[in-house]
Order: sequence, then C-alpha cells, then structure tokens
Amino acid sequence: MPDDIDVATSGRTGRSAQGGPAAWRPADLTADDWTVALDDVQRAAIVAAVEQAQRNGMTLDELATAPCSAFALGDLEPHVAAWSDVLASGRGFLLLRRFPIDLLDEQQVELAYMGLGLHLGRPVSQNANGDLLTHVRDERLPTGVKARLYRTRERQDFHTDGADIIGLLCLHRARSGGESRIVSSLTLHVEILRRRPDLLEELYAPMYWDRQGEEAPGEQPWFRLAPLHDIDGVPRLFYLGWYIREAQRHADVPRLTSAQLEAMALLESLANDPAFHLEMAFEPGDVQLINNGRILHAREAYEDDDDPAERRHLLRLWLAAHRFASLENGLRGGIATPA
Repeated sequence: MPDDIDVATSGRTGRSAQGGPAAWRPADLTADDWTVALDDVQRAAIVAAVEQAQRNGMTLDELATAPCSAFALGDLEPHVAAWSDVLASGRGFLLLRRFPIDLLDEQQVELAYMGLGLHLGRPVSQNANGDLLTHVRDERLPTGVKARLYRTRERQDFHTDGADIIGLLCLHRARSGGESRIVSSLTLHVEILRRRPDLLEELYAPMYWDRQGEEAPGEQPWFRLAPLHDIDGVPRLFYLGWYIREAQRHADVPRLTSAQLEAMALLESLANDPAFHLEMAFEPGDVQLINNGRILHAREAYEDDDDPAERRHLLRLWLAAHRFASLENGLRGGIATPA
C-alpha cells in the first residue's frame, strides 16, 4: 500500500461528466463485445513458449523478472497488444477463454500465465511476502484468524487492487457461487455527479485507510488517500470500503463524517445495482483482465467441496502496465515488502 497521497480539494467547481467506451453499462454490451476465445494456433503458441522457457531452464521467479522476449508468442503478440489497447483506452476489461490449462501441468500453467502477463506489464507484489503470483482459494482458516478476503470464500464487495492491470485465471470453479462482478468507475462517477455532486466532492477528499497488518516496521498502520483523483483529466477511482471503515479502529484516525459515510454508501449501492454492474461466471481456462483504474470488481460468496482438488481455484496477477498508467506510482506498484 502507498505512503500518504494527499490530493488538493480546492477549485472543483464545474466538474464535467466523463464519457467514452470506458463509461459503459451492462445494457450497452453483449458477451461478444468483451469475450475473446483463443483458437488452437494461439493456444499452441502459448504451449510452445512454455516449452522453450523450460528448455532454457527458466524458473517462475526468473521469468517474472525477465523481459517479455523471454516468452516469445510469435503471431499472438499483436493480439496481446490489441488487448492492452482495450484495457487502456477501450472498455477497460476483457475475458479470454480457452487458455491452455488442459494442455499443461501445474508448473507449466504458472509459467504460461506469468509469461502472458509479461507482455502486458511488469508483475508487482500482491502482499508483504512479495508474492507475484497468488493462489486465490478458500484456505479453510481457523475461526478468528484475520486474513485478506481472497483467502476465504466470503463475499468481496466492489473494490480495486494495487496495480494497473488485474488478471484472474480460473483453474477450477466453485461448487456454487463465486461469480465475478465488475462496474465502470467512470459510469459511477457520472451517476454520482448527476445525483449528488456534493457527495462526489467527498470522494475527492483524503480518507484514512487501514493497512491490514501489512505495514512496514515503524510505519503507521493507516494511510491517507482520496478515493477519487483525476489523472490527466480522467477520474481514477481507488476504493476498498472495508479498509476505510476498519481504519476507524485506530484512536488517532479522525472519525468518518456523516457526509463521507453517505458518499461511500451511495458509491456502493450504485455499484451493487444490476443496472450498473456486469456479472460473469468463470470457467476453467478463463482469464479476466481489467484496468484497475477504470473498473471496480467484486466476488460473490461461494460454496466448495471438502476435497481440496475440487475447490474454486484462481491464479492472480497484478501488473504495472507497459503501455499505460491508470494509477499513481504509489498505487500501481503493488504492496511493498519489508526491507
């Protein structure tokens, strides 16, 4: 998480609505608009890149810090560049189908996913341990153990993560539930501006966030950050409501005002309205890619089998994009690891 990022709040009269392809609603789109199915030739290119990486003796850690040329994808590379354009200046998300998990073993799948990611951005740390590739599954943690929600099967409300691009590869789906929901940040901005411009201004002012126990030695267990901030004239929404609410446990953090609470409630209620969010159910081999500065995402609660091999299992990448920056440097670089 970042150091304090204070955003000036003066001079915000006359704020205008933002349009363009990233300001979408579900009714504007069909599945064909945002779904890309890899064909057999493209799947084979990924498999061939994995096999070449293994012949070169590359480990996952070595590949994670290598240039994208270390995982050459041949004729697939122009398609990956087009996907990057969709994330940067299009609707801000897409779903790839038929990633070749059925043609690869577990180690090869990780190499393939990391290698694909290298063509979109630089992998960044997802936790204080410095993990660049995270397994998202219910870890059956003992009652009372505090953990980030991705390690449980609980619902995650709409939020952002710490990188330009968030990638989720489905290895196994849940027995039931676990659907992904996404919403356009720009559409939320437009709607709040239309309904309650006074509350939009509350979101442009710094709030206090809990670090969730991942602060560095000597660092405050909270930081200050405005959920909304304009980057090159385009609103960026960075939001985890429970981080803001949990910061209230610290005695030295100011209490949330009624206006701040109302602004957060409006943002969350709009995001959870089916008129604004798009829902998708992952199948094995699906890869969801989102521009984290343009899209908020959520996950529904789910039920799993007792057999660990039959449980919902995703692989997650956080990437600092090569071709765009949708977040400030203090947000797009992942979670800092202790020195």
